[in-house]
Amino acid sequence: MTVPSAKGAAVGRGIGIGLMYGLWKPRVLGAWRVPASGPAILAVNHAHNIDGPMLMGTAPRPVHFLIKKEAFVGPLGGFLEGIGQLKVDRDSTDRTAIAGALGVLEQGGVLGIFPEGTRGEGDFASLRAGLAYFAVRSGAPIVPVAVLGSTDRRGRLVKALPPLRGRVDVVFGDAFEAGDGSGRRTRKALDEATVRIQGKLTAHLENARRLTGR
Repeated sequence: MTVPSAKGAAVGRGIGIGLMYGLWKPRVLGAWRVPASGPAILAVNHAHNIDGPMLMGTAPRPVHFLIKKEAFVGPLGGFLEGIGQLKVDRDSTDRTAIAGALGVLEQGGVLGIFPEGTRGEGDFASLRAGLAYFAVRSGAPIVPVAVLGSTDRRGRLVKALPPLRGRVDVVFGDAFEAGDGSGRRTRKALDEATVRIQGKLTAHLENARRLTGR
């Protein structure tokens, strides 16, 4: 099993910091809630393509994201692998991606997941079971993250991006355990964990919107 490079993710974080703070004005709230060491899963809402890079540049630790395989095209694919990101086939049970993600957590790293699977309203309305599986299987705590403001307005120079030097809020919530403490990994246990996760993530998003006024 090949576990993505921790050094690569650290380089990716450095690039993310330079790009995100260079192009926009991130306001980061609650970063101290991310455990300082040991495995953790960051569950991020996904409304815009910059949400992942924005988190890589604002999280207090390097993050290994599960990213759809369609993004790994040409030079970008080699770059993403080089900075420790995980390629996942969303149309099948991608055992390589699953093993790599669990490997990141086993080695005490931080896994980044968009639990909605694809870019959408960014409201955690539909959750895939993958997040519950990784959390219950690894025992890693989940930290909910809300990225707000990336879709408020379109940029003048590049319509697909938020306005340059515009403010984007990144709000980290309290870490929580997804499982019920029994360690069970049955379908029922994972379904229950998914419901538990959805409630926590939705509540965090509502709280983050109140906090930031977005």
